[in-house]
Amino acid sequence: MIGTRAERPLRFAAAGIANTIFGLGIYPLLLWAVPAFHTHYLLALGIAQAVSLCFAFTTYKLGVFRTRGNVMREFGAFAGFYLANYAANWVALPILVEVGGIPPVIAQLGFALVIIVTSWFWHSRVTFRAAGRGA
Repeated sequence: MIGTRAERPLRFAAAGIANTIFGLGIYPLLLWAVPAFHTHYLLALGIAQAVSLCFAFTTYKLGVFRTRGNVMREFGAFAGFYLANYAANWVALPILVEVGGIPPVIAQLGFALVIIVTSWFWHSRVTFRAAGRGA
C-alpha cells in the first residue's frame, strides 16, 4: 500500500533533505541578493526562518504525516519546536559570528544539524501525533 505508516521515516528523510536544502539555501541567497543583509544578517536570518518554517510545515504535514485537519494545533506545535531552536540560534549566532569569527552560513549549518536530529522525535510524537494520543 502506498503511503503506509512504515514509509514515514523514508518520507521524513526525503522531506528533511528538501527542507534542509531549502533552509540552508535561502539564507545565503538572501545575503547574496540583498547587499544590506551583509550588515544586517540577523534580519536575513529572520526572513529565512519564517519562510523556511512555512515551507517545512507544508512538506511534513502533506508529504510525511499526511494528516487532515488540526492545522492550527499542528502548526502551533511545529512552530513551537522551531521557535525554541530559533531563539537559541538568535543568541548563539551573533556570538559565533562576532566573537568566534565563524562565517554566518557555517554557523547556521551547525544549527541545522541539531534540528535534523531532534525534529523526527518531536514531530512524530507531538506535532503530528495520531488523533487521541496525548503529547
